[in-house]
Amino acid sequence: MARYQNGSVRIEQRSDGPTWVYRFQVTRSDGKRVEHKTVLSLVRDIGPSEKDAWQEVDRQRLRENANQYQPFRGNPTTYGQLCQHYIQNELQEDQSEATIEKAYTTAETYKRILNKRVIPRFGRKSPLAIEPLEVEKWLREVKKAQSLENPTLDKIRRVMNLVYKHGQRYGLIPRDESANPMNWVRQKTTSGYTAVIMNPRQAFEILLNIPEPRRTLVLTDAATALRVSEILGLMWMDLDFADQVIEVKRAYVWAQFKVPKSKASKAPVPMHPVLAGFLMAWRERTPYAKDDDFVFPSFRLKGKKPLSASIMVQKYLRPAAIKAGVIKEDERVRFGFHNFRHSLASSLVKLKCDPKTVQGILRHEDVRTTMQLYAQSDQESRLEAQGKFLEVLLGDKAHLLSETIQ
Repeated sequence: MARYQNGSVRIEQRSDGPTWVYRFQVTRSDGKRVEHKTVLSLVRDIGPSEKDAWQEVDRQRLRENANQYQPFRGNPTTYGQLCQHYIQNELQEDQSEATIEKAYTTAETYKRILNKRVIPRFGRKSPLAIEPLEVEKWLREVKKAQSLENPTLDKIRRVMNLVYKHGQRYGLIPRDESANPMNWVRQKTTSGYTAVIMNPRQAFEILLNIPEPRRTLVLTDAATALRVSEILGLMWMDLDFADQVIEVKRAYVWAQFKVPKSKASKAPVPMHPVLAGFLMAWRERTPYAKDDDFVFPSFRLKGKKPLSASIMVQKYLRPAAIKAGVIKEDERVRFGFHNFRHSLASSLVKLKCDPKTVQGILRHEDVRTTMQLYAQSDQESRLEAQGKFLEVLLGDKAHLLSETIQ
């Protein structure tokens, strides 16, 4: 008989501050017992006592979820067990032996979707008893209750589909089309989200309102379109001032160092002499200037870890954007380091840079991603384009139309 477990809670020091985590044991398909962790929330949000943490565990129904992960023999009888089989075999932290490797952030995101959304709703049901319309109705309810965007809902649908395909691959459920109800689940993928784009003047105003070393960090982000996780992972040895390139060797994601997101992400990034000058000036001032020191270290952690991206956005970047007039103080809009990637792409397109060059700077595998998702025109560019058309259309005869109106 499977044993029941309560798990345990403890406080861990993470980049955002002291954090409550819930720990429990699972049995992998090879019979080995391993520990799993689920982040509850920051101590300042939940409270300092274990009683507060356990209340949060029960609010999220994590004990119930942990005990759905007990060992089972033969074919899984519930969708929750099928999800757990997928987590154990496809989302393990070590992806070195995976047929198709998943980035750490991808694996963690999939686990969160399954543990916090899918399993609580469908975990007790038989995999073959879940109906497509049932899933569609649930997605609509989640969208309405939590104001989620269509791409997020589609990601939930796709993760559920991956679980079914995993079960079919392992022969845990029939391999015919009817065994996967997600084949008939419809979900829109378009989003109403439009990234906030800064023109160079606005970006400069933001820089003026940010203190060092964060100012140089933001300038590096604005000029290179590096992801903030890649900037935080930089060590001085990664900056080649002679050849004017930045080598991207690691990313600092969720308080852990991981490999860059994709093969394209590992491409070297140009470092113009102007940017190099700012970085060298910062190296002369920082107490952590050795080759294996972080370029942007946390002074609070004595240089052992980089700065925290989320804290920088909350305490420095958003307030600076408000002062610069880029966003309003009470405006509920997403704004962070990623907006500089969008802004750089849009500015380079406006400057008539070759699309392949823009793609290379952003290190996208497909130029369509660069042009369709990142590059946006601004009002000034649209007015200029409209003016050029009217000039060709009307020439010096605009007065003739004015006379007919009179």
